[in-house]
Amino acid sequence: MDTVGWVLLGVVLLGVLLAALATSRTRTLTGRVGSFDCAVRHPGRTSGALTPGVAHYGVGRLDWWRVRSLSPRPASTWQRSELRVVDREPVGPHSEHLLVHCWYSGEPLELEMSSAAYAGLTSWLEAAPPREHGIVA
Repeated sequence: MDTVGWVLLGVVLLGVLLAALATSRTRTLTGRVGSFDCAVRHPGRTSGALTPGVAHYGVGRLDWWRVRSLSPRPASTWQRSELRVVDREPVGPHSEHLLVHCWYSGEPLELEMSSAAYAGLTSWLEAAPPREHGIVA
């Protein structure tokens, strides 16, 4: 095998390794208790597509990981005491997903999730200790 063949083999093996790592990471994130699919439009962005991800309840915070990433750390973390749910609306006429309008530290934040995940989010916010109580309108 010549040099070009070895380089191509290395690139293919690297691609397979990265795909395996991404699949393992996604399975690990979605398999955890307290995790749910959640797309996000970050604060300050009033337009553009929502970024798909996985959210997970932590102690007093909601962590969010991008689906298309290899990072072991969450891309965003929102403290329960600063998160306010303002409104929700169906994503489509026959969809069970909701677009949830929130405020986080004075900036707009939009989350898309299933109606079951929304029920869990609002319960989690309302179950906070009195001083850390997130608001659900």
